Amino acid sequence: MKVLGLDPGLRCTGWGMVEAEGNRLRHLAAGVVRSDGDLPLAERLAQLHRSVRAVLDEWRPDEAAVERTFVNRNPESTLKLGQARGVVLLAPALAGLPVAEYAPTQIKQAVVGTGRAAKDQVGMMVRTLLPGCLVANADAADALAIAICHIHHRATATAISRLAGAGAGRAVR
Repeated sequence: MKVLGLDPGLRCTGWGMVEAEGNRLRHLAAGVVRSDGDLPLAERLAQLHRSVRAVLDEWRPDEAAVERTFVNRNPESTLKLGQARGVVLLAPALAGLPVAEYAPTQIKQAVVGTGRAAKDQVGMMVRTLLPGCLVANADAADALAIAICHIHHRATATAISRLAGAGAGRAVR
């Protein structure tokens, strides 16, 4: 299964592709898509959509995962981030992919083991979990962490579902 992780931002959106085979993870690609800050907002959002769509077309993931963002101190920045996040959620949904969302603390917990991990710890663990991955950009590393988080959560949900299904056929005494 191939998962596209997306770390949304209006100026800079990180993306990362991770393939999972059983318990093995493999780094496929990562990068950043940028919008031109000199353009009007609507054009920047269209630029962001086209760029994420190009990643989807090139890598053909099976599922996508996006970081859930929260309100920050600047209301205008929060609004712009929300609009960019909407575009980042929309692109894989329009491509017919299931799209999961994870809070930053969930992502850090899944990758580092603590929800309060620092950005450099997340990057170090991404490089540890994906041998050979030399992503220098923090946004791309965060996107890979989002993909890893989704793979871990999906594996747990699948295991629980299998166990529940196995128990459903047993008679209760």
